[in-house]
Amino acid sequence: MTVPPTSPSHRAKSRVPRRTLFGAAGALTAAAVITPTVMAATDDSDSATNDTDDTKAGTTSETFPKTRAKAATGEDPVKAAFPITHVGVLWKGTSEASGGGIRLRDADGGQGAWQDFSSGGCSESNGGALLISAEKASGYELKAPEGATDLRSLALDTQEGPGRKVAVPSDTTRVRGVAYLSRPAWGADESLRFKPDGTENTPTAYYPFQTITVHHTATVNDDPDPAATVRAIYQLHAVTNDWGDIGYHFLIDEQGTIYEGRYSGDDGLPAHDKDGKLVTAFHVGGFNSGNLGIALLGTLTDQGPTEAARKTLTRLIRVLVRQHGVDPKATVTYTNPVNGTQKDVPEISGHQDWMSTECPGRTMYQELEKLREAVAGRG
Repeated sequence: MTVPPTSPSHRAKSRVPRRTLFGAAGALTAAAVITPTVMAATDDSDSATNDTDDTKAGTTSETFPKTRAKAATGEDPVKAAFPITHVGVLWKGTSEASGGGIRLRDADGGQGAWQDFSSGGCSESNGGALLISAEKASGYELKAPEGATDLRSLALDTQEGPGRKVAVPSDTTRVRGVAYLSRPAWGADESLRFKPDGTENTPTAYYPFQTITVHHTATVNDDPDPAATVRAIYQLHAVTNDWGDIGYHFLIDEQGTIYEGRYSGDDGLPAHDKDGKLVTAFHVGGFNSGNLGIALLGTLTDQGPTEAARKTLTRLIRVLVRQHGVDPKATVTYTNPVNGTQKDVPEISGHQDWMSTECPGRTMYQELEKLREAVAGRG
């Protein structure tokens, strides 16, 4: 889960698109956090769009749903003109979720039972945020947490919107065999990275790699459509949080599929430029530059990751630490290259090593030492 940085420091009806490969040389479950910023809604037009005018050589045209969104404020019932796959909720005044809840209205108009907000996400000092699976509801009603002010929400549909054609790599790309879905392959709408005037919201910046931070997204476990959840996280981070992109460098679902996160250009490895420097993402406020963020989809408070996700996480981190020549069992002094702020953390840390948060979940956090040992071992 992410918190706001202080410096730029789908199963949908169609199959998941083709994969790319990466490696290196040598109560209610909530999803990824949104923060108390201006809520932005997307165009609900039913017309299909094209992310590219022509299919480039070496790519295949795939169709993904355009994300639809409707913003609301307060506790009044909300209806949407589309099936709601997720509801983003955020508030100010308290970091606690107790007393807060949601009830969903199904497509036939039936009212569901009240469900308490999850307390398993991360929060900031003067507010909280959740992304809740809505299972194609037609509407919802909210109760604010005790002491909360400025309650806001965002209805999202990341599964059934108008089709968008995306040029997806046709052939499998192999670099030491660690598979990942590229941004086109999970349906990233690159227009979300840009302002209305066409300028990039948060231009890419690159700094030497220093450390890796593990997160959980606090999304629903046994997610039937993890790519749709990734697109929801992307919409919230890029548009609602106004970060201009998804906050993590990589995400891993329960089947062990890796999703490329933060855009890093077209020349280098995912998350890096051609010189091997790390693109700055948005996953640990104030400690982002040089800090690589990997998020496990799901809520890992009372359960650990699936074996598939655990194996993929270990393999991915192993190739990353070998690429950068760092000791996965070390403690390091991280220095923010933007403002000089320093903090001693494990080379492979959890979000709560940096700040007060429940991320990456109690059970996952307890597994981090075992993860470091596994990464350090031969594989």
